Amino acid sequence: MIDYTLPLNELPDPLPIKPLNRSFDVTITPPGSKSITNRAYVLAALAGGESRIVRPLRSDDCDYLLNALATLGAQAQWDGPDVVIQGVSGRFPRGGEVNLGDGGAPARFMIAAACLALEPVVVDGSERMRQRPVSELVDFLRQLGADVAYVQEDGHLPVRVSPSMLGGDDLEIGRTQSSQFISALLQIAPCLPFPLKLWFEGETTSWPYVKMTLHVMKRWGIDSHEATHADGRRSVYVYNRPIRGRVYEVEADASSATYWLAAGAIMPKSGVRIEGLPAASAQGDLAFAALLEKLGARRQHGGANSVGVYYRKTLHGGDHDMSDMPDAAMTLAAAVAFADSPSIITGLHTLRVKESDRVAALASELTKIGCDVQTTDDALGIDPSTRHEEPVVIETYNDHRMAMAFAILGLKRPNVSIANPKCVSKSYPTFWQDFAKLYE
Repeated sequence: MIDYTLPLNELPDPLPIKPLNRSFDVTITPPGSKSITNRAYVLAALAGGESRIVRPLRSDDCDYLLNALATLGAQAQWDGPDVVIQGVSGRFPRGGEVNLGDGGAPARFMIAAACLALEPVVVDGSERMRQRPVSELVDFLRQLGADVAYVQEDGHLPVRVSPSMLGGDDLEIGRTQSSQFISALLQIAPCLPFPLKLWFEGETTSWPYVKMTLHVMKRWGIDSHEATHADGRRSVYVYNRPIRGRVYEVEADASSATYWLAAGAIMPKSGVRIEGLPAASAQGDLAFAALLEKLGARRQHGGANSVGVYYRKTLHGGDHDMSDMPDAAMTLAAAVAFADSPSIITGLHTLRVKESDRVAALASELTKIGCDVQTTDDALGIDPSTRHEEPVVIETYNDHRMAMAFAILGLKRPNVSIANPKCVSKSYPTFWQDFAKLYE
């Protein structure tokens, strides 16, 4: 029996996934939301006074961001599972060089936050992060008067942010490559010398993540106003008022919950209950449970702070637009590899520029297990009818979501091994320990 509870650096590589030949009924509490933790760190750092972040996610992405904020002058100290942050009251006193690793949101958030530093800041990341786009965010910040320069290649990290006098102007925002650009602007808005108004033209990329940012900001006492105008345009107006420190509790991560919900949906006579995920959560991936129910699983509400998904019958194929929860698209792809008919998953254009080219990565690894897969720029077609059971090693492309999605697939499809299993440290360092609970 594989011991999935071993420390990450002691797990076999590749890691064999033992298929389950029995049912399970487990309760899992995923770690704190990565998205919410990152936003809470930025707001706490910019606030005046002390903030306590209760049970934030401890992961590579979040730790890189916290360290970068500390480099610029926000003091952070761990107190058990919580972190206490002394904010800078809207202006970072120091500059320096900060590296955000593979973190897309941390890097983008830091570029915007660095515009509030009194000394120059160089923002950099991993080789993969250097390939991912930042130009749209840089252009928006320049429109606000920020002095941002590319150090090496235009449109990509590293960038140097120099102190500048920020001015005021409305920003026109179309369909961006990432909603993180919008969230980065929103989070610094209260600290600008003017109210910020964003006008959205046409479809907005991953709008639920923008809504999540506004929800977290509201919890921090930041006033904003959303409106839809007669011409059909949407606007968001953020008031420039000081952020105050506070105690803020981070809820469980809905994206991390999708793996366990999928496991409950595909394994006969099995089910999973997720605790710590409020029914009123602003996390878009909370809708994944309802999607699985639509595909044939049984969803069970467990009150205000939990949700469960249980097997009812083989999942159905069909057409699924995942533009509102793109991170869950990988979990869905793994689940519908066992569906009773082909599936087409659309709304995936942002996945091309994530930790890996996730559309290409999914196509490659699903093909390995025998599925017939077709791709376009933002869609994936999966026919599971040709799936086989020959031994395969799933390449994860150093992408945490590839590892976790295909681990769930390996519960049902024998002869699956996961390369580089420790890459889950980016968002869910305790994933394999929770995975072990399915075998207890």
